[in-house]
Amino acid sequence: QVQVVESGGGLVQAGGSLRLSCAVFGSALDITAMTWYRQNPGIEREFVAVIPSGGNTGYADSVKGRFTISRDSAKNTVNLQMNNLKPEDTAVYYCRATIRKGLTVNNYWGQGTQVTVSS
Repeated sequence: QVQVVESGGGLVQAGGSLRLSCAVFGSALDITAMTWYRQNPGIEREFVAVIPSGGNTGYADSVKGRFTISRDSAKNTVNLQMNNLKPEDTAVYYCRATIRKGLTVNNYWGQGTQVTVSS
């Protein structure tokens, strides 16, 4: 059984910073990538940042230069450092773990953490 748990959301003023964390729990995990998405009500979930195992990180244009994704492979955790936050960054942030088991690859989602940026 795989469990993905996000933490670190909250309320911050514009220009402030928050650090989100995502932990993946399970046994014998082969995590090929960890990705952050965000979503507002009535809007499609959008990509924020990705960190593949052994590959380059990727960011949405809207967060480049402000957000940094990092991974602690030993602990199966990923962090999203968010600086210079803007009101338009307000959303529920979700972490997705892409896990390979044999020939199968599955995605596992966390429950989400709310980020609210006030102007």
